[in-house]
Amino acid sequence: MGLNRLRSFLSKHHRIALDTSIFIYQLEGNARYLPFTDHIFRWLEQSGSRAVTSTITMTELLVQPYRDSNEQRVDEYYGLLSSYPHLEWIAPSLEIADLAARYRAQYRLRTPDAIQAATAVHGHATGLITNVPVFERVDGVEAMVVGKFV
Repeated sequence: MGLNRLRSFLSKHHRIALDTSIFIYQLEGNARYLPFTDHIFRWLEQSGSRAVTSTITMTELLVQPYRDSNEQRVDEYYGLLSSYPHLEWIAPSLEIADLAARYRAQYRLRTPDAIQAATAVHGHATGLITNVPVFERVDGVEAMVVGKFV
């Protein structure tokens, strides 16, 4: 049932946004979420698929490898993800910062979540895949919380 919901979600959105958790589950091979993230990343490799994420995602992904002094893992993550097909990395701009501040005020989001939501909207994504339910409150982008479908 969950994968069918994911397929339906992907088919109805011309561009999706991916939250950091989706990358973490894929990179760490999280057994609970791997069927979902495998499907997402296979979808992303197909022609016509489009996704965005904030460069904040890379910041969050690299923290643990740096804590572990694992430069090889840092290089692997950066090399793989920075060149992933059909994935656009969007750096925070003044427009994104302004929208993120509005989202923080309106929805009481933490700054990284507000930046992710603002990046999704600024990047013209109509769907956001995450495992953080707070994104369901944000107008302008439909959130799919994968934990609800596992």
